[in-house]
Amino acid sequence: MLTASTLLLLATLTGYTLLCAASPFGTCRTCRGLGGKVVLDRKGRPKRAKPCHRCKGHGKRLRVGRRLTNHSRAVHRAGTR
Repeated sequence: MLTASTLLLLATLTGYTLLCAASPFGTCRTCRGLGGKVVLDRKGRPKRAKPCHRCKGHGKRLRVGRRLTNHSRAVHRAGTR
């Protein structure tokens, strides 16, 4: 039982690591990749809205795994100088 759960955890972490290496940016969860909230005026036409504060209007955010990888690389570079 312990071996199966360990293998499952290892497979999940390996898959997430490969995902972060192949695609470091994910869709913003707040604006769902639109870059901001879609607002309609009184006539029903789309109006320019404020950009999303989490992704700054880009619609993409850096994944947590990629953020950790970048930080660990920076620490390693700073320590080996």
